[in-house]
Amino acid sequence: MADVKLSSPIASADRVFGFRDQSSLWFSIGVGLLVMQIGAYLVPGLNPKMAALAIIVGSVVGAAILAFTARLGQETGRSSGELIQIAFGSRFGQLPVLLNVIQLIGWGAFEIAIMRDSSTAVLKQWTGVDNAIFPIATTVLWGGILLLLMLGSMTSLVRKFLSRIGLPLVVLSLLWLTYYFIGATGQKGWAGFWATEGTGETSFLSAVDLVIAMPVSWLPLVADYARYGRTASGTTSGTFFGYVIANLWCYALGVLVIMNQPSEDLVTGLLLAQFGLIALSLIVLDELDNAYGDLHSGAVSTQSLFSGLSLVTRGLILGAISIVVASVIDMHAIEPFLLMLSSIFVPLFGVMLARYQSIKAASAAASIPSIQFGATAAWIVGIATYHATAQWLPDTGSALPSLAIAFILAKILPSHQA
Repeated sequence: MADVKLSSPIASADRVFGFRDQSSLWFSIGVGLLVMQIGAYLVPGLNPKMAALAIIVGSVVGAAILAFTARLGQETGRSSGELIQIAFGSRFGQLPVLLNVIQLIGWGAFEIAIMRDSSTAVLKQWTGVDNAIFPIATTVLWGGILLLLMLGSMTSLVRKFLSRIGLPLVVLSLLWLTYYFIGATGQKGWAGFWATEGTGETSFLSAVDLVIAMPVSWLPLVADYARYGRTASGTTSGTFFGYVIANLWCYALGVLVIMNQPSEDLVTGLLLAQFGLIALSLIVLDELDNAYGDLHSGAVSTQSLFSGLSLVTRGLILGAISIVVASVIDMHAIEPFLLMLSSIFVPLFGVMLARYQSIKAASAAASIPSIQFGATAAWIVGIATYHATAQWLPDTGSALPSLAIAFILAKILPSHQA
């Protein structure tokens, strides 16, 4: 097959994000009710000490992978979809790009669903009425706001709203909730908290998988924003520190909420906190930028799959699909959804990190081949490793073995092309 031509990378004049912009963006993206919800799943399967260790290890490893991928995006000026196609070939690379678009629709739906459930709970507390129309109305409300955001500029949203308005409010909310639940834990006694026994159905490495899964879910998006970075160092460090702090904070807060409230539901637990209604409302507002990030990157990724539609139009179409999916989605499906994504994208980016320099060099070429056989084989074996370890060696974890296998194979397999 003939090589396919590449479009021009982002121009220098459009690279306006500094360290503060990147760290604000990725801190804001890393904060969310979905992250807290996943953190709540770590207990009571693990005891608090092992849950804390899993959160630290998984957050640092996941954020480091995210940051290195961001550096590749900044240095090449390429979108995530373009980098995937450079790594795997213009034709075969369309498969992981398509899978990325599907997962972004799913994430957009889950973001709308968590905003729906949270605002429905808020309405019930405000009115004292459990009305069946609330979930429908809140789904339409948040979906409609999200569609309106898609009409605006991504760089303006990050620089004008997140850094100056949204981020300070979210930090205040997190500080208050952290203060409240640390105080609640202290009243019960920290010795008793740390001495709590886990039930044992979750292994430490499986918990690390669950923590890594959240930053990994953003891997197919990170270059879409990193390519707007002014410098490689600012982009890398901003992405790492912004995300790792948010991930550590929200996973830990999810554990504290569930262990201190007489409810297995995270949203209810937050509402039971003093001033929890206000804090929850502000965090729900912050969830919008996560949903926006999903749909914006989905729209960018579809550029290599479909032509003839503008970025805004593609984003609106994906947003409409996400609203429909959100109206029927079950929030309890998020854990298997997250782990399935990890099985696809952990080894995929293991390959990309292994071939960092060759991808960087190829990004400056005028065209790329249709398929890279070595990279493709390494990715497929990595996916198989993830599912095999999950099936037969669940206590060993799946993310790190599949990442290692894909990385090693991508290093040693020759770069045959077609």
